[in-house]
Amino acid sequence: MADAGLEWARCMQRGDYESAWEISDAVLASRGRCSPTIPRHQQWLWDGTPLDDRHVLIHCYHGLGDTLQFIRYAPLVARRARKVSVWAQRALLPLLRTVRGIHELLPLHEGDPGIARDLDVEIMELPHIFRTTRSTVPAQVPYIDARPRAGVRVDGCNVGIVWAAGDWDSRRSIPFAEIECLAAIPGVRLHILQRGRAAAAVRNGWGLPSGSDEIPMTAATMRALDLVISIDSMPAHLAGALGVPVWTLLHDDHDWRWPAEGSITPWYPTMRLIRQRTPGRWTEVIEEVVSRLRIHASCWKPCHDGRP
Repeated sequence: MADAGLEWARCMQRGDYESAWEISDAVLASRGRCSPTIPRHQQWLWDGTPLDDRHVLIHCYHGLGDTLQFIRYAPLVARRARKVSVWAQRALLPLLRTVRGIHELLPLHEGDPGIARDLDVEIMELPHIFRTTRSTVPAQVPYIDARPRAGVRVDGCNVGIVWAAGDWDSRRSIPFAEIECLAAIPGVRLHILQRGRAAAAVRNGWGLPSGSDEIPMTAATMRALDLVISIDSMPAHLAGALGVPVWTLLHDDHDWRWPAEGSITPWYPTMRLIRQRTPGRWTEVIEEVVSRLRIHASCWKPCHDGRP
């Protein structure tokens, strides 16, 4: 199973989704029922039953970013299912109310969802269910909506910044000292979207404190910005789902959802990927960001919605 998982991830990274689903088919045919003692983020739910004319409950057992990335499938589920219910993280519910195709939203908790339904699927099983290919990724953005937050913008090119992920994968985080130089780029107005302990590293006067612990408020802030720069974490997915221009900074050993090469991802048309070329070394990534930001700021012109 471990070898199958590694080959599956390689297929996804090189864009060979069809071969990845063949591996998934074989795993689905061979596995038994999922034990409830397995951690939720490792559980499988879909048993291969078609979605057609059924009440489908989508379980969001992975991270916030995973829910934001794959909730795009709700309208596709709704075209086939009789009813679509989504059991999702409470912090995301206000944003998920703007997603088409969802008939019912339920706050995720540790117990049973407490509703009758015909079929359970985990949200990250949906690409397999729909046999997604690079050319059929449902990539129309925005698929999550938020009104731009008033009073956020200042003169210049307004750029949100997130540089640290959670403790579970420190390789995704960039030391603050590496990104400190971004505030000195002429014409760029940095907005600090970073939350948690990493935000304490910011010295007074560096950037504008624009972040919020409320994800809908962060979404509204992003909608008022010209660009978001983020490491591989939930804010990158949020910006991509909102259709906001976003540069995602990837460490060398990134996961399967990002292609092995290039700056383009089929999942988010407004996202550009900037990659480590040397494992663990962020200096070259930040040098590229600085170069791009200088060009971006020099070419920036406001339009009716504040976007370049």
